[in-house]
Amino acid sequence: MISNPTPTDPPLLAVLKGDRRDPPPVWLMRQAGRYLPEYRALRAEKGGFLALVYDSDAAAEITLQPIRRFGMDGAILFSDILIVPHAIGQGLTFGPGEGPQLTPPLSDARFDALVAKPEYLARIYETVAKVKAQLGHETTMLGFAGSPWTVATYMVAGHGSKDQGETRRLAYTDPQGFQALIDKIVAVTVDYLSGQIEAGAQAVQLFDSWAGTLSPAQFERWVIAPTADIVGRLMVRHGDVPIIGFPKGAGAKLAAYAAETGVDAVGLDETIDPQWADAMLPPGMPVQGNLDPLALIAGGDALVTAVNRIRAAFDTRPHVFNLGHGILPDAPIAHVEQLMAMLRKPF
Repeated sequence: MISNPTPTDPPLLAVLKGDRRDPPPVWLMRQAGRYLPEYRALRAEKGGFLALVYDSDAAAEITLQPIRRFGMDGAILFSDILIVPHAIGQGLTFGPGEGPQLTPPLSDARFDALVAKPEYLARIYETVAKVKAQLGHETTMLGFAGSPWTVATYMVAGHGSKDQGETRRLAYTDPQGFQALIDKIVAVTVDYLSGQIEAGAQAVQLFDSWAGTLSPAQFERWVIAPTADIVGRLMVRHGDVPIIGFPKGAGAKLAAYAAETGVDAVGLDETIDPQWADAMLPPGMPVQGNLDPLALIAGGDALVTAVNRIRAAFDTRPHVFNLGHGILPDAPIAHVEQLMAMLRKPF
């Protein structure tokens, strides 16, 4: 775990390295996107979601929009976790009003027949570099990737699902074949995150959005072990860059994740009791989260109560304030402004 913040580190980076700040630094998952009118205007002008992701000028502009409007402490790259399977060779589309579609789904094809397209990753590195060049020193540039388990669930089924049943069945019935797929995702993800860091990312996050569907033994094999592999390889290349792990839905398995993966900070979803997390996670480990996105939509007293409860739970621990998952499309701008005003005051 990194524990060497320097006096020149921006607030978010310092906290990820183990410093505690009051007020805490803040950024919001999906802060760059569809709840912002300036994003919707640019999307209408440029076209669909994937066209924006691969247009480095547009993606950089979208990444910067919430920084200009709200002054968050972290600028999270505007991209998607499915860039990795796209680069491995699956087709990727986002239809109007639909979730992502990957073709061919690996339930019907072998991944070793796919033709890699690394140029897709290069476009993301261009975005990182363009954003970093425009950020002030006080704002941390954040890169990210999907964790292997979550990426594999999309690759196998070809789409999102409620219970990841097809992928879970495959992991049980063909663990050797599924391990080969996980290993491939790990290797590409390490290169992908390393490329983001070399382009200017100062910290990175691993999103494991579907970690909550696994049994404890499967969680150990398909979430903890691949994450530890990625962290270990990145530490060799970029030992001074913090890694945030976000295993959504992990519940009580979060303690093992924090202890065994080697991540520098742990993101908490909104179902985690912050007082439990403070008691169960390693002392001094930075945490991130975990405001319910619906509390942000409610605003007013409900938002005040929820924010104060989180801040009180982490009053002695390094803490990055964030949501427990991504900001929702109908989040009112005024409520985000209310949240930011609260978080700029000492607790």
